[in-house]
Amino acid sequence: MQEKGKISIHTENIFPIIKKFLYSDHEIFLRELVSNSVDATQKIKRLASLGEYSGDLGDPRVEVSVNKKKKTITIEDGGIGMTAEEIKKYINQIAFSGATEFMEKFKDAGDAKEIIGKFGLGFYSAFMVAGKVEIDSLSYQDGSEPAKWICDGSTEFEIKAGKRKKRGTTITLHINEDSEEFLEESRIQNVLDKYAKFLPVEVQFGQKDESVEDGEDKEGKKKWKTVKVDNIINNTAPIWTKSPSELTDEDYLSFYKELYPMTEDPLFWIHLNVDFPFELTGILYFPKVKNDFEMQRNKIQLYSRQVFITDEVKDVVPEFLMLLHGIIDSPDIPLNVSRSYLQSDGNVKKINSYITKKVADKLGDLFKKERESYESKWDDIGLFVKYGMLSEEKFYDKAKDFGLVKNTEGKFFTLDEYAKHIETNQTDKDGNKIWLYSSEPAKQDSFIATAVDKGYDVLVFDTPIDSHFINHMETKLEKTQIKRVDADNVDKLIDKDEKRELVLSEEDKTSLQGVFEKSIGNPTYKVSIEPLAPTDAPVTVTMPEFMRRMKEMQATGGGGGFNMFGAMPDSYDVSVNGNHALADKIIKAKTDKTKEKVAKQAFDLALLSQGLLDGKDLTDFIKRSTEILSK
Repeated sequence: MQEKGKISIHTENIFPIIKKFLYSDHEIFLRELVSNSVDATQKIKRLASLGEYSGDLGDPRVEVSVNKKKKTITIEDGGIGMTAEEIKKYINQIAFSGATEFMEKFKDAGDAKEIIGKFGLGFYSAFMVAGKVEIDSLSYQDGSEPAKWICDGSTEFEIKAGKRKKRGTTITLHINEDSEEFLEESRIQNVLDKYAKFLPVEVQFGQKDESVEDGEDKEGKKKWKTVKVDNIINNTAPIWTKSPSELTDEDYLSFYKELYPMTEDPLFWIHLNVDFPFELTGILYFPKVKNDFEMQRNKIQLYSRQVFITDEVKDVVPEFLMLLHGIIDSPDIPLNVSRSYLQSDGNVKKINSYITKKVADKLGDLFKKERESYESKWDDIGLFVKYGMLSEEKFYDKAKDFGLVKNTEGKFFTLDEYAKHIETNQTDKDGNKIWLYSSEPAKQDSFIATAVDKGYDVLVFDTPIDSHFINHMETKLEKTQIKRVDADNVDKLIDKDEKRELVLSEEDKTSLQGVFEKSIGNPTYKVSIEPLAPTDAPVTVTMPEFMRRMKEMQATGGGGGFNMFGAMPDSYDVSVNGNHALADKIIKAKTDKTKEKVAKQAFDLALLSQGLLDGKDLTDFIKRSTEILSK
């Protein structure tokens, strides 16, 4: 048996195009060839289980080997094998069935992952690294003759009688000069670790050293010796392929450590398992979120039938869950993932929606059954929940029942619970429920204390996403306003139309305002004299609520388009308590210098309470305070 011919394509040589477009992704040749060998091995097992093959299965595994001297890489399996006719059919014809369309559609393409696999070109990724490829195969069918296929990267091929004695296929790649990095064992080991770690058939790459017990010494202590054992790359039955009923918490935690060896234990996990209207399995873990969110991203790995595809899962997993860790496995996602293809794929959108629902159901279940435990984890999971409520309407509809807010005393409430909690005491003259909050409790302690003294409750919103979350909640919650506790005097924040008289005459009021304006000497601070309670602070410095929100949202990548105008200018309101004893003291001071000195001291104290006093102003304040204390 010997035959030479040309691969039937009606266009220019396709191999240089494969090499050109796939060069940046050329390590995937090993994924494609090993996956093909695994498929062939699974097919022979399936035929044996159906009684259609009665021969000896042996111990079918895929073996990868490197011969540095001959400059070859070999992938060998004991699978179903091919006859000469099948090689011609599957390698020469089917693999190029879409060649013309491929050439037209992708001649200008830039995304390698979109090309490989889309037209059955997986096998031909071998030519990214090899100048010549040989297939040596023996079919499982009775009476089959071994066949050998040789191709040098052109459209010409040769088929002749092979020498293989055992059922299966050997693919030999003669590595070209610019790909000799793949002749290094460490390089192959790394690629196999990446793509073949959980393949369902054992993949062997040479041997490795292992320590085993070797009796005991004279003192009765165990002795060890080093032996050579087969280097099996993969765990053929990872836990996501099993039923949750078979698994313990320890199994889930051990698998997490296998995936992320240097990471703290996760908070909890979700086992995904659905077979209609699409196939999807996997495990998603909720990690303890660190402050550096970007370091936590891209930890979800996408597989297709246990073959690693990518950790770029942006379109498969909703954006708000990108901080989760774990594995998703679905044969209904295109094997070779490209972002542009994913977005247009119907199954991807269905899977995205399913994951959102599954996560919402899990969180809702935890909240109902283990509320105390759920609350203890809120500082870590709150970020996911708030982001989801912001970005996914369907998630919001579910999460409004298990999304929590926490007050400065550490008590948790659902949105409905909190609305009822503050309804009586924190409703203003217009019927709006006012939610007070602190973004930095330590810095805003005096404002919190004032609010609490008046019987008000203060929430803590101190995560990077909270400025956006607050705005979103105001659009969702009926007749509700959310105000930062230091945004103004608390009686103004919750305006109950309780009128207070100013004890100062109109002349004293004008004089006091002039003293403060002169002592401050900065037009960005707008001074007003207010009729507040005598026990309230003498001077309060605040930034108008709208402006402060815009600045906060700018800082976290939002701001309703205001970023195009650059940084917003600072502007502050200075409320002077006209009913405080200090106001009277300033008015009655004997000299203008004394008046301005006391006013400046009171203003600087207000700045200090807001963390706005620094540099020379802080130095001057300390010096002035020392002088006052020394008198």
